[in-house]
This record gives sequence, structure tokens and C-alpha cells, in this order.
Amino acid sequence: MEVAMKVNTEAMKDAQVGNTETEPAIPVSSDDLPIEQGEIIIEEITRNHKLLHRHRLKQNNITIGRNYQNDIILTDPHICPQHLSLNYSQDVWCINDNNSVNGTSLENKECKKQDGNQQVLNDGDVIVLGKSQLRILFKSHSVVDTIAFSPFESLIDLIRHPVAVLTSIALFILITANIAYLNQPTEINISQLFVSAFSMSLLFALWPAAVALVSHLTKHDPRILAQLGISFTFFILMWLSDLLEEIIAFNSASNSVLGLIIALVPISLAFSLFWLNSYIGFHVSSKRRIVVALSITILLFGGSYLLQYSKKPEFNPHPQYSATIMAPSYLIAPSNSVDSFIEQSNALFEQANKAAQQD
Repeated sequence: MEVAMKVNTEAMKDAQVGNTETEPAIPVSSDDLPIEQGEIIIEEITRNHKLLHRHRLKQNNITIGRNYQNDIILTDPHICPQHLSLNYSQDVWCINDNNSVNGTSLENKECKKQDGNQQVLNDGDVIVLGKSQLRILFKSHSVVDTIAFSPFESLIDLIRHPVAVLTSIALFILITANIAYLNQPTEINISQLFVSAFSMSLLFALWPAAVALVSHLTKHDPRILAQLGISFTFFILMWLSDLLEEIIAFNSASNSVLGLIIALVPISLAFSLFWLNSYIGFHVSSKRRIVVALSITILLFGGSYLLQYSKKPEFNPHPQYSATIMAPSYLIAPSNSVDSFIEQSNALFEQANKAAQQD
């Protein structure tokens, strides 16, 4: 019995330690391999190529239309329920129009349009269907460089603080009330002054509110507090530039070059205001921002100049002189007393008489 048990034990060890024969490998056909899955980014854009929505899909067949069974559902009434489909095969995406009513066109990066049916899609192509547009991007699409924060951001963060906004608006109301008081020929109470100044501030607030509204409608951050703070700060600077222009006119001749240079200050301030409004409210290039600010400035000041020029008579028999009247404290050059003026006049007369006698 012991010999039999030893023989069985050794046989079991040999079976465990010994090499086991492997089954022959079963060949795998190409049909059994996993199908490569396509990945694509589809952006819904406006006619000006502004982004509305972005879809990232990872599948080989994508349907687009108004029907709720589609992968991308569009609400444009000029689009059919099953308008088109995108198919991925052999590393390329193809577009197929499903006999839609208004058809499908394809626009490449060079803005050349062609029939979109049975066309191969490239990175950056735009599909036009109905009155909607879809931009096709692949996952290898390169993005633009990251924009660093501008030094204006710290200034904007300070100005858009609610306390700073209320302070600028209150200061604007005080300046407006003071100007209305100085220009009022008759007596007026303080309540009437502040009611008119408050109405003026509401009128001036329409500009930043309009910019914020347009920014919101174009899918940007409106940043209403920043728009209000920047706008009223520059409105105050424009009031100060008008005061500086009057002081220069009071202390210089009517045809002084310095007066013409100072007249450019409000134009520069207006351009800076419009540039900052565009910088805060819209994500556009610096070139386009400059063009927009310059166009609005030319339209504003050019229109006002043409309006003044149209009212100017062709011939003015009256002499032109500076009629700016201000308090003596605004006089930069010291004024002469009557006695010193008479003495200087007599000296000039004597000098003229001597020159006449010598001739």
C-alpha cells in the first residue's frame, strides 16, 4: 500500500510539474477586429462665425436635422427633419445630403462654396444648411495662443467695484449740477439742479448699458459694472478736458496753436473710451478693436463738426476774438496794475517818437 501511494504521489507531481500542451491558436479574420471610431467637433456658428454651441461626438455616423432622433438637433425651419448625415470611414469624414429641400453647401477655409453632397470634410470646413452654419473641427485642430492678461485688467477690476461705480456716478452728478448752475441765467433751487443732473446721468448711462446689451446678445460677458465704471470715469475726464480747454482759451490768443492741441484731448479720450468698451465687452482682435473705436470716434466728432460747419455763414463781417470769460483766479500770467500799464505805454510812445525823429 505504501509503495502504491508513493507511486501515485510521484505521478501527481509529474503531472503538475510537467509541460502542458497548448491548444492551437484560432486565426482571427479582419471582420472580427474592432472598428476604428471617429471623433469630431461640430460647432454651431452665426453668419459672422460667432460660436453658439459646440458638440464633441465620438461615433462613426452622425445625423443632423430638426427631428428629435438626430444627434444634433437644429431649430432652423429651413432645415429638413433628416437633413444630412456625416459618415466616418477609412480615416475620412464624408457628408451626405438626404435629398433636403434647400440643399447643403460646403465652404472651405478660402471661403469657396461648393455642393456639400458626397464631399470629404476637411478641418475648418463650414457646412451651410438652411440659414444655419456648422463648423467642422478635428481633434488635431490647433488652437490660438493663450492671451495674457492685459495691464488694464487690474485697473478695470478697481473701477468695476460697486463703491467705485457709485462714486464716479455721484461725482458726475455733482459736476453736471455745477455746470448747470453756472450756465443758468436765472435763480434756480438745488432740487431742480439735481433732478436735471440725475436725468443727465441716466441719459449718459444709456451708452454703457447699450454696449453691455450688445455684448450679451453676442454671447459675451456683459460686465455691466465695468462698463458703467469705465464710461463715467471717462465722462468726468471729458468734463475736465473741457475746463482745461477753456482755461487755455482764456490765457491765450484766439488763433493759438496750443488751443488746437488741447482740442484733441477730448477726441483722444473718446477713442480710449470706445477702445476700452470694446475690450471689456467683446473678444475681438486688437486690430478690429482699434478700427471699431476709430470709426465711432470719427462718426461722433466728424458728424458734430459737419453740423457746426453747415450752420456757419459763408461770410462773417464781425471780427473773431476769444470771448471766454472766467474768474481772475484762472489767469495764469500775472496781470499788471493800471499805473504799471500807463508807465509801460508811455515808455512805448517815447520809444516810438525817438525812432520817428531819427528817421
